[in-house]
Amino acid sequence: MSHTFIEILRRALDEELERDPAVHLLGEDVAVGGAFGVTNGLARKYGTQRVRNTPISEAAITGVATGAALCGLRPVLEIMFIDFATLALDCLVNQSAKYRYMSGGQLAVPMVVRTQAGAAGGAAAQHSQSLEAWFTHVPGLVVVTPSSPAEAYGLLKSAIRLGDPVLFIEHKRLYAMKETLVENAELPQIGKARVARPGTDVTVIAYSAMVRNALEAADDLSRSGTSVEVIDLRTLVPLDMATIAASVSKTHRVVIAHEAVQSGGVGAEISARIGSELFDELDAPVTRVGCPFSPIPFAPELERALLPGTPNIIRAVRDLSG
Repeated sequence: MSHTFIEILRRALDEELERDPAVHLLGEDVAVGGAFGVTNGLARKYGTQRVRNTPISEAAITGVATGAALCGLRPVLEIMFIDFATLALDCLVNQSAKYRYMSGGQLAVPMVVRTQAGAAGGAAAQHSQSLEAWFTHVPGLVVVTPSSPAEAYGLLKSAIRLGDPVLFIEHKRLYAMKETLVENAELPQIGKARVARPGTDVTVIAYSAMVRNALEAADDLSRSGTSVEVIDLRTLVPLDMATIAASVSKTHRVVIAHEAVQSGGVGAEISARIGSELFDELDAPVTRVGCPFSPIPFAPELERALLPGTPNIIRAVRDLSG
């Protein structure tokens, strides 16, 4: 039986709350389901001491969660939109990410920050951003970007058990996606990418919602004889360069695709690392697919015109292959 991304996230949280009494949920409206209904029913099952509503203050939510984590709990907090993680940056960057290092390993912050990112239709410039690159620049933060319901299930459970602060970024456009969960599957390792589709001619590196676009592009290109290998990064920090290197050494051509603004994005870092570490393996320059340097428009027609998608990846692969 298939389940939506939201349903599978709820199941992962439910199972972790049941497994470990140190796991607590907190955030705006989480006791009544949260903005997208992910936590529906969990307060009834576990009580409002463990599934706790908070004031509308991202800074306060993150500060409370960080303190709770330092005292032995494993909080999972929700920041409704990654756009408003900006209000929690001081705590995330200067406190949560630094405690293990500054205490010489005596302190840890086993905390997961669930947040929603990406454009999903008419949410406009303040509720549609993809800001993951900001957080990949902070040593001490782990950044996880699931691409499907089954991936989200395993990665969320792994993140809760990790023992370090994790930013768990859920793309809103994936929430309605359905998938069948493989029961009792081994949990994915944080920091380990997966080969979502093997290929021999071009490597497409993607994460989050763009993995679907990459797979669609690979299907389309296969009909014209181009074999595309799709790498789903899963986690942006730690970055699995070993899986990337193995693929690049096979295909010798690379496209990196993400929805975030191309300038200063995760793709720029990966491109630079491929250029410095794998230069001799390349038969062509690394190509990036990303959003133009613009806020996300409110008008659906303008949003669709701005956002990168399957046609952009197909065009980039053909340019490399031609």
